[in-house]
Amino acid sequence: MAAARLCSLPRWALCRHVLRPASLQRGYRGDSPTDSGKDVLEIPLPPWQERPDEPLETKRARLLYESRKRGMLENCILLSLFAKENLNRMSEQQLNLYDRLINEPSNDWDIYYWATEAKPTPSEFENDVMAMLREFAKNKKREQRLRQPDLEYLFEPPR
Repeated sequence: MAAARLCSLPRWALCRHVLRPASLQRGYRGDSPTDSGKDVLEIPLPPWQERPDEPLETKRARLLYESRKRGMLENCILLSLFAKENLNRMSEQQLNLYDRLINEPSNDWDIYYWATEAKPTPSEFENDVMAMLREFAKNKKREQRLRQPDLEYLFEPPR
C-alpha cells in the first residue's frame, strides 16, 4: 500500500518525502525571543555632502545613475522612471533637492513610503521635488511601470 502511494507521487515529491525526514522543518519563523542581536553589524553610511562645483550635466548623469541603482527594486523602478521624465527639466536648485532626497536618507524604504504617501514626509524633505515625486508615484496616466527604462532615450533629442 505504501509503495503504491510512493510510486504515484511526482519525482520531486518522492525525493522530498524520502530524503527529508518529517521531523526536520526548515524555514524562517520570525524573530527569536532569545536573539541577542550581537551578530548584527551596522555599517554607517558617510554623510551626504552637496557638490556645489559639480557641472550640471555631470550632476544629471550621476543622479540618473543613482536613481537606477538603488537597494530595492521598487525604488529602482520609481526613481529611474521619475528621473527619465524630470531630470532634464529640473533647475539647478531642484537637482540639488533631488540629490539630497535620494542620497541623504539611509533607508530606501523611507523614500518609497514618502513618495507613495504611506508615511508623512519629514519637513526637511518637504519641497517641490518631493511634491513632483509624489505626483509621479500616483501614476494618473495608468502607465505600466514594471521595469526601468532602457537607456536608449539618452541618445534621443530632448522633447
